[in-house]
Amino acid sequence: MFLFENESDFVQDREDLLHILRMRFGDIAPGIVESIYNIDDLNTLERLILVAANAPTLKIFLEELEAGDGSFRLIGERFNPIDSMVEGGNAYGQEKQ
Repeated sequence: MFLFENESDFVQDREDLLHILRMRFGDIAPGIVESIYNIDDLNTLERLILVAANAPTLKIFLEELEAGDGSFRLIGERFNPIDSMVEGGNAYGQEKQ
């Protein structure tokens, strides 16, 4: 793969990840955006896209973001995207009021 093709994959994956996070959790802090743009492994970005789509809360996503490339499996109820809604929360991981 050519260098510019590889870089375009990084840009697209980063933007996809940020878009999913904004759709699911609203505004994303600049520090999180910066952390995402510092990722230089496509496999990690692709895994985080899956995490962002399946984690019921932003907190769980952030834990996975901090894990870096050391984490590679998404298992259990921790990654049930509707878990927080079933237990009385909402898609943002906040309790209903």
